[in-house]
Amino acid sequence: MSIGNSPEDERPFEDDAQEARPTIGRALQQARIDAGLTVDDVSTATRVRIAIVHAIEADDFAACGGDVYARGHIRTLARFVHLDPAPLLAQYDAERGGRPAPTPAAPLFEAERIRPEKRGPNWTAAMVAAIVVVIGFVGFTVVRGGDSDSGSEAPVAEGAKPSATKSASPTSGKGRDTEPKPDPTESAIAAAPQDKVTVQVSAVDGRSWISAKDHSGRLLFDGLLKQGESKTFQDNSKINLVLGDAGVIQLHVNGKKIQDDFQPGSVERLTYTKGDPQVG
Repeated sequence: MSIGNSPEDERPFEDDAQEARPTIGRALQQARIDAGLTVDDVSTATRVRIAIVHAIEADDFAACGGDVYARGHIRTLARFVHLDPAPLLAQYDAERGGRPAPTPAAPLFEAERIRPEKRGPNWTAAMVAAIVVVIGFVGFTVVRGGDSDSGSEAPVAEGAKPSATKSASPTSGKGRDTEPKPDPTESAIAAAPQDKVTVQVSAVDGRSWISAKDHSGRLLFDGLLKQGESKTFQDNSKINLVLGDAGVIQLHVNGKKIQDDFQPGSVERLTYTKGDPQVG
């Protein structure tokens, strides 16, 4: 007869913390909802297909195509919704028997590639083509220079723009202005035309995913704007914007700076029209 606690009383207490911890998919889904993002927003920004995003949020990783791809998708989604991916990856490894060995000679994150990889370039053919282009350009320049010296009007190549340093010549008597209007650039925002809507988006305090469409819904830009970069968009009537992190963005609309109070990490959907800057 023994005195004291029996061996059964010495069993460790069960840790309820494991039961309280959310699953990987639930944690990613809740972070996305807290950020005000839809599954379509996440898929567009990360290049992870919508079906895979839905499956991961339901803790179904079979659609990822293996542990290496599943870990890559978890890391990509977690960073986009402002979660630390390390605890989620550790939880994934613990639930599936440890971290898998790296897969040799295979791309890690197929979903992050915007375009499928092509075969390696034929450098010999590329060099020959480059030499032919250079020779053709030199010949064209010589012929064009000779025509200019003879007093005849040199033709402008299709798509070429006249040099900004060339002095303006008097009209040729045809009764029309031949100088084309320049394309909108970042420096042209201060002289925005009154008959169009011009929007300049600048990432001044960090990087942000942005999307811009014209009045017909045509996509003008969709991607990541790094800190210090700017994009200018112009349309005849309306520009629609989606800012993934509006707190780091500075806007100029129709030549005027927009005074906003966007919060860091907030997602904003904006529409601007002609005239005084106003959100539609």
